[in-house]
Formats: sequence, C-alpha cells, structure tokens
Amino acid sequence: MKIKAVIFDLDGTITVPFFDFDMIRTEMGLTRDDGPVWEALRAMSENQRIRNEKILHEYEQLGIENSALNPGVEETIAALRQLDLKLGILTRNTAENALCVLKKHNLEFDHVLGREHGPVKPDCFGIICLCNKFGIPPANTMMVGDYLFDIDCAKNAGAVSVLLKNHENAHEFAEKADFAIDRFEDLLKIIQDHNTGNEAIR
Repeated sequence: MKIKAVIFDLDGTITVPFFDFDMIRTEMGLTRDDGPVWEALRAMSENQRIRNEKILHEYEQLGIENSALNPGVEETIAALRQLDLKLGILTRNTAENALCVLKKHNLEFDHVLGREHGPVKPDCFGIICLCNKFGIPPANTMMVGDYLFDIDCAKNAGAVSVLLKNHENAHEFAEKADFAIDRFEDLLKIIQDHNTGNEAIR
C-alpha cells in the first residue's frame, strides 16, 4: 500500500538528541528500574509529582532553547511536501513545546500531537488520532523515530515503522523496525521504493 502520510517523533528524530533521561531520573530521585520518566511521574504521590513535573518542565524548556535539527531534516521535509504527503509530529513532550521547536526552525507540519492529548507512545492512540485527522489509514502511514516506543507505536497501530539509527543503542531496536536508516534523507528512497513496490526492508 502506498505511503500517504508520515508521522515523526521529535527529539532525536527531527532534532538532535538532547535529553539525558538518566540525569533527569537522578534529579527526580528515580533509577532506571523505575522505568520511563512520564510513566514514573504518573505513579507518584501528588506532592512528588508536582515537584518532579517542575524538574521535567525545566529540562523541556532547555530542550527548546538548545534544539538543533538533525542533518537533512529541512531538505527531506521540503521534498516530502513536494510529494503531497500529510506530515505529523507525535511526541511524548507537550504539543506546545513541540510547536515552539518547530517555529524556531521554521518547520511546518499538518498536525502536532503531544502527551496532553491522550495515551503516549508506545500506545497507538497518537497514530490513530493523526490518521483520523489526515483521513488516511494507518496502513498508508509511516512512523519515523529513534526509539523502541516509536516502533512499537507503529506496530500497535498497523503503520509502517522506520528507525533512525542515530545513537549507539539503535542496533537493539533495528530488527524490530520495518525499515532502518542511517541518514534522515534516506527516508525519501524508502518511500519512493515502497510506493513503487521495490522496497527492501532494512
């Protein structure tokens, strides 16, 4: 089935990875065993959550101020626009923060969905919601990200998953993705090949 929409993760995918989640966990008094930061926050008492949400907010503000685009993003997004594809952002950050990052770098997407809108990745909610807004089925949609949550989110929704291998742990997730790319601009060839029936997985 032809790809008619592409949904992107934000941090680590559109932008250069910024967040050191181990550092954030340490400041919050958490360990790796406590799991992902957002899920850990929701399991805290109200007082703990209020304190640690402030810490997370401060880091996310720094993320906006220090954000930088990954190589090839501007050119690839422009090329995807020329192909008349629907483009979305799905992030575990807030939509407001994502919009600030996109505005800073003069990037436009058709829709941006953040954690305030519903269950976060790896839940399929975000992809289903964006697909409904686009009027395009998940089977005609690609989810591009740099982490396992992005891959699982795509699979849970029935969308095509693409892993951007831009960090040392990427090999741990590559075999789970439908496609894995080393450079952002490699996405264009995958879509072209996929839409002409010549795709070569990984």
